[in-house]
Amino acid sequence: MEKEFDALSRRNAPAPSDTARARALSAAMASFDAADSQNNATQGNAGRPRPSSILNRVWSTAMNRRFLASSAIATLLLVPAAGFIALELSRNGLPGETPAIGEAPEAASPPATAKPTPKPALVEAMKPAEPAPQPNAPQPSATADFNADEVSNLLNKGEVARLGGAKQSPRGAAKQTMAERDAASAAIDQAVEDGERFTDNQMSGVKSVAQEPVSTFSADVDTASYSFVRRALMSGEMPRPEAVRTEEMINYFPYDWPAPDKADQPFKATVTVMPTPWNKGTQLMHVAIKGFDLTPANAPPANLVFLIDVSGSMDEADKLPLLKGAFRLLVDKLRPEDKVSIVTYAGDAGTVLEPTSASNREKILAAIDGLRPGGSTAGAAGIEAAYDLAKSSFVKDGVNRVMLATDGDFNVGLSSDEELTALIEKERRSGIFLSVLGFGRGNLNDGLMQTLAQNGNGTAAYIDTLAEAEKTLVQEASASLFPIAKDVKFQVEFNPARIAEYRLIGYETRALKREDFNNDRVDAGDMGSGHSVTAIYEITPKGSPAVLTDDLRYGIAKDGVPAAQKGDNGGELAFLKIRYKKPDQDKSELITSPVTDANGVASVDQASGDIRFSTAVAAFGQKLRSDPEMSDYSYDAITALADKARGADPFGYRAEFLRLVRLADGLGPR
Repeated sequence: MEKEFDALSRRNAPAPSDTARARALSAAMASFDAADSQNNATQGNAGRPRPSSILNRVWSTAMNRRFLASSAIATLLLVPAAGFIALELSRNGLPGETPAIGEAPEAASPPATAKPTPKPALVEAMKPAEPAPQPNAPQPSATADFNADEVSNLLNKGEVARLGGAKQSPRGAAKQTMAERDAASAAIDQAVEDGERFTDNQMSGVKSVAQEPVSTFSADVDTASYSFVRRALMSGEMPRPEAVRTEEMINYFPYDWPAPDKADQPFKATVTVMPTPWNKGTQLMHVAIKGFDLTPANAPPANLVFLIDVSGSMDEADKLPLLKGAFRLLVDKLRPEDKVSIVTYAGDAGTVLEPTSASNREKILAAIDGLRPGGSTAGAAGIEAAYDLAKSSFVKDGVNRVMLATDGDFNVGLSSDEELTALIEKERRSGIFLSVLGFGRGNLNDGLMQTLAQNGNGTAAYIDTLAEAEKTLVQEASASLFPIAKDVKFQVEFNPARIAEYRLIGYETRALKREDFNNDRVDAGDMGSGHSVTAIYEITPKGSPAVLTDDLRYGIAKDGVPAAQKGDNGGELAFLKIRYKKPDQDKSELITSPVTDANGVASVDQASGDIRFSTAVAAFGQKLRSDPEMSDYSYDAITALADKARGADPFGYRAEFLRLVRLADGLGPR
């Protein structure tokens, strides 16, 4: 608790409305004054709890009982009150406090008639006028003022006035305006999410083709960001910009891109150029890649090790119970030739299930059902134990994968990203890959999830509902489990005679150097059976009024004339290259495809429904990140574009997307 409280003290407090802040501080002051006056009247009370015990009880009840997630006023009261009380206790201690056994006695408290320590001016200014003293009024006990159970119950009932001993309203409870409730709800969600960590990456800017004609990036089939966004919006708040990765939102949806006919060439690229819906004078170059889809009969056998976090923080409905349901769904998808092992970690890593054939379903499910939370998070030890188990049951020419399921950080043992990355890279080279499944909220380390998955040639997904578990582990099981290529890289070279500028939408965390493309030692993303990857460039044709950069004064070729203007490849807009390795090989292969005017369509409406829908998702991701390019493109326009392109939607993913856009429209700034 001390660590949590210390971490809280270093964070920026949420910013509720002035009215809500005043009410929270007033209630805190009233409660503090009641305790203070009682202390002065009952000096030397040996039965009074120590300050750390008081604070721990209040804070522990608030966090462990989850009333922060259910009571709108809880955060507004507890955060300022706990901070204020902690400050006062650290400065002066509680009057009349009895030292614990083994502690040195502190200086005696001042007598009850002593002048009280002045309070900070801000708090004093916001404090309501004190009522006249009532000599015969019963005095509450000092301990009762800090009764954690009572505090929790009163907060949940909204009876804030009773916490400070103030006179209740005729209806017996404090009233809140709609604005106060909204501010309180937002503060609660912010307080919970402040424990989550995301890597803040700057949005990709506009590049001049004359100066940087080549764009290189790694494949990304992760989908975690879309689930983060959905969770936030469904909770009534806008997602944090750093949690929005536009490419993961685009690639969340299944698309019917043309697929290759044979496994000899595992990818097929479809490129479409069309006008940009949100920026007149530019175009979108839409690159859709579809992987070869293995039939179940041709899929290799799988050796799966479930590495499950059962630490104490997993004891919440959207964590370990949801995790159990998710893995039960996956077990139902496996074949008799597949094997499953289970390793848990919490304090110490332990093997719950030795490698077991998936045909022994009841034994596997019994092991999953028997998982119980408790202990701290020895994540590194768990990973090492899981890899040891994967090696012991290694399947040659098969799929060997560790599937890590956790709610957050690795805070015991090997914990730095560098150390964990080195371990994952070493095991990846031995043929054992790693996928990461995130659960719950409040403790999620998204940056570490991404690091582990990317370096383990696996995927990172965030599971917030059983429906999401079914999508990730059942509908997309082949793509998640059976790789068809590793170290997949993309490179696009733009023709400076035709294109003046370009901007890659998303993929900020997947950017590579130009020279990395041909370097087989540089790691990149992997793609599974039937996976699709979509990348969208906003490009500005040469001579368009939308061009932002000036031409170079001294030319771009040795003789001052671009090669394209001499007739070499003059009809091309760009040139697409895909480099990949087969799962069992270390030397890459190359696929190339020119992009010409034949790839273009005259209007957005002439593009396929999947292209238009994925473009709407790209617009939404940029809008959530406050991309200046989207300032004049409204949520209504995004909704219209997506709605017309919804098409077949058997699982309701696209209908859900439309709901999220409408929610963002209602929650966003006006």
